[in-house]
Amino acid sequence: MSTPTSAPSPQPPRLRVAPSPTGDPHVGTAYMSLFNLAFARRHGGQFVLRVEDTDRARFRADSEAQLYDTLHWLGVTWDEGPDLGGPYAPYRQSERLETYGPIIERLRAEGKAYYCWCSSERLAQMREEQQKSKQSATGYDRMCLGKTAQERAALPGFSDTPVVRMLVPDDVELTFTDLIRGTMSAPRPDDQVIRKADGFPTYHLAVVVDDHEMGITHVVRGEEWISSTPKHRLLYRQLGWPEPAWVHMPLLRNADRSKISKRKNPAAALTWFREQGYLPEALVNFLCLLGYPPIIEADGSEREVLTFDEFVAGFDFAKVNPVGPIFDIKKLDWLNGVKIRELTPQELASRLLPFLQEAGVLSSNPSLGELARLAKVSALIQPRLVKLSDAAVLVAPFYVADDAVPIAQDARAGLAEDAAAVLDAGIAALEGVPADEEDLLASTPRWNHEAIESALRAALVEEMGLKPKFAFGPLRTAISGQRVSPPLFESMEILGRCSTLKRLRTLRACR
Repeated sequence: MSTPTSAPSPQPPRLRVAPSPTGDPHVGTAYMSLFNLAFARRHGGQFVLRVEDTDRARFRADSEAQLYDTLHWLGVTWDEGPDLGGPYAPYRQSERLETYGPIIERLRAEGKAYYCWCSSERLAQMREEQQKSKQSATGYDRMCLGKTAQERAALPGFSDTPVVRMLVPDDVELTFTDLIRGTMSAPRPDDQVIRKADGFPTYHLAVVVDDHEMGITHVVRGEEWISSTPKHRLLYRQLGWPEPAWVHMPLLRNADRSKISKRKNPAAALTWFREQGYLPEALVNFLCLLGYPPIIEADGSEREVLTFDEFVAGFDFAKVNPVGPIFDIKKLDWLNGVKIRELTPQELASRLLPFLQEAGVLSSNPSLGELARLAKVSALIQPRLVKLSDAAVLVAPFYVADDAVPIAQDARAGLAEDAAAVLDAGIAALEGVPADEEDLLASTPRWNHEAIESALRAALVEEMGLKPKFAFGPLRTAISGQRVSPPLFESMEILGRCSTLKRLRTLRACR
């Protein structure tokens, strides 16, 4: 195997990502975009977004807007595209039909393509017979090659509306150089359809034409397209066009090594990550590590937490591991927690706000006081968060009426027989901690978590002889309604003296 290199061509490289608007954007689109963008930025080139919408049967009108939205959410930017325009517009294949028609006719006129009138039923029967006979060579049998419409109509399985197929010569070149994998060999292709019966070009024709017309120098795509490369290279040669460099990225795989797909794995859809509360910078970090090594520090240690700019600075396609990486959600969870803890409390509060509004914890128009409290609560729960969606249950107790804190069933069941005595002692202890307004000359707030903890430990642990777990359990239930909650003493500080005592007395009244 030859040694691949990802050195750019003398001209600034031009790369593209070309998704199809057939549903929620796939996480693979983001994966490919990041690697394309990294190479383009690393070498001062351009990154193009093209929408390949020739599959009209699966086309969804809202999918293109979702594509822009999710890629922008990730921080992916492009230099040219349907929304931006550019020197090679239009960037939607459905708007480029006039470009493909003359090229298809040129290939047909030169004997490099031909009409095929075979019906779908006839093709299905042909494939079935090939499978039954276990032929080594399968694919289209060229029944229509060299025939006129009249000659073909006299034979079985005729369709009035023909497609156009490319004529693949017997000596078609099957080996090529890949910048990740070195010298590659692909199976011999059959006579691929390049124009469908509806007049739209197929992917195989349109992608070659568009990449040439748009000056794409490096074609980066998934390894599932390796088998298509010989016919794409054949089209470049037949049309007399310079060939781009080929890069086939490894496929993202589930834990069982199967290809990740939206039908079987919700994490295949980009929208799922935002809905679940993953930070875009965490997902970018995660995707950049799939099949790519971490940063090597000066001391030889590896660092997996990185920024996209750091990824770009050392990017090289030769570093990509061709083995399909496992899409490990636990690794993403860890990275997301790390990135959450890198935020300031104010930044975290801003990220949490949409999730809290969606959950009904805060209204669509929260007050300044509610927002100020959210910043304090965000700092409190920040070390515990894995995803932003985890926050609602932790934050909700800070925004309910003090006499109406919902008590979870497991928290209520966990209250021991001495809960009333514990609550009484806790209330008495906290009544001795002055509110801030009762000591205006104090240099630091008197109602703070240190004073609260000191008073409660003295009353419940030292005087009553309770273990902390049993001493503070009833208080936690009164404050949050949960068995597991944010740090208790800090929560009391945020709520304030009046609210804290009211919550303790409300639960005590029920015992």
